[in-house]
Amino acid sequence: MLKLYHQAISFNSRRVWITLLEKGIEFELVEVKLDGDQFKPEFLAINPFHHIPVLVDDGFNVVESLAMLDYVEAKYRTPAMLPKDAKEVAIVRMVQMVTVNELSPAVMVLSPKMLGLPAGDAEKIELALQKISTVLKFFESLLGDRSFFGSENLTLADVVAGTVIPWLPRGGVSLSDYPKLNAWCDRLIARPTWKATEPTPAAIEWIKSRIAARMAQ
Repeated sequence: MLKLYHQAISFNSRRVWITLLEKGIEFELVEVKLDGDQFKPEFLAINPFHHIPVLVDDGFNVVESLAMLDYVEAKYRTPAMLPKDAKEVAIVRMVQMVTVNELSPAVMVLSPKMLGLPAGDAEKIELALQKISTVLKFFESLLGDRSFFGSENLTLADVVAGTVIPWLPRGGVSLSDYPKLNAWCDRLIARPTWKATEPTPAAIEWIKSRIAARMAQ
């Protein structure tokens, strides 16, 4: 049986968790407490980089969440979450990589505000908001008139972007200027898999306390 080592508050973990659920795969969910568990020898044996998630399949360890999504898609092809058309595949990959490389770092700047903590450096926040605006405009155009990115069915792009974008209103970023993206977001958060993997209040308080302690240093 597959094992997913994860932390509920992690965007990276959640995208893999949702994909496994969407495909109806049987797996074991193993929570890793990021207050030291990630440095224990038994965890370092499966991921020497001491971060989550890690997907373990019969002794084969997969690190990096996008690699996990590709692994799951290649091994469990139904339902398909990666289109076959060249342009559609490019759309999926663009959304994935822009989310990871452009959107997520900007969202991290807003994370204190999302959690009700002091906002931080005003200049950094402004730059983050500009980057987020650029990404959302780009995504609005890529989505077009389809229900999901590159397809009328859920794709790996939706899983990656869809675990980050719904958090933006918590940071003061309205989706009202992006009607297609706003409707897409509503569709995602209504899905049972999104509801099942939503971080609990306890998980949110845990990460809030960690960020507050880091800010106080």
